Amino acid sequence: MLTARDIMTRNVISVQKDTPVAELARILTSNHISGVPVLDDSGKVIAVATESDLIDQSKKLHIPTVITILDSVFYLENPDKMEAEMKKMAATSVAEICSATPKTISPETGLDEIATIMAEDNIHTLPVIENDRLAGIIGKKDIIKTLIS
Repeated sequence: MLTARDIMTRNVISVQKDTPVAELARILTSNHISGVPVLDDSGKVIAVATESDLIDQSKKLHIPTVITILDSVFYLENPDKMEAEMKKMAATSVAEICSATPKTISPETGLDEIATIMAEDNIHTLPVIENDRLAGIIGKKDIIKTLIS
């Protein structure tokens, strides 16, 4: 059975947490990739920044629905979600838009488990970690390439 080690991209393009959002967009488009790992100063993966994160910056802001009863305001939705959306929309660095605590896999993770994680968790980019360091990355295109070969 194929494992992450067999299909991962070893020459990984990554960004730092203080990389500007515009630079992230340029990196993704010029390299034809959908996501990159975000590294801290020691080279440890702290997040994954994706095209979806960039798209979220441009979406319409959803104002939570409220009702008023006897001069009291009740939110029907969590107002914290709106605050998080506003912060993401105003972000200027990768750290402000990316999803923290990324899902990662080891080089020994089987292809069936990788596909399951991507499908069930709606993940497009999976960092491969070996000995607490970034060893490679797997994107959905890597899975599709295995179907061809």
